Amino acid sequence: HGKGEYARDEDGDGFYEVHVNTIEGYWSLLRSWLRPHRGISQEKLPYYLELFEFVYNVRRRGKSLLNDLVELLV
Repeated sequence: HGKGEYARDEDGDGFYEVHVNTIEGYWSLLRSWLRPHRGISQEKLPYYLELFEFVYNVRRRGKSLLNDLVELLV
C-alpha cells in the first residue's frame, strides 16, 4: 500500500479487498496456530505454512473452494 493508504478496492465493487490489517491478522492467526507446535524444524516449517494457508483460504472461501477442488478432481 502507498503512504497514507490503508485500504484499496482492487476491482471497484465497493468492497476493500486489500487492508493493512489483513496481513497483520494473518500473521497473528499463524502465530497462535503454531504456538502449540513448539520446536518446528526449519525443514518442516514450509509444510506447516502451506497447511495454514490452505486452512485460512478454505475458511475465507467456504463452499466455493470445495466446488473448485471437486472440479479439479473430476
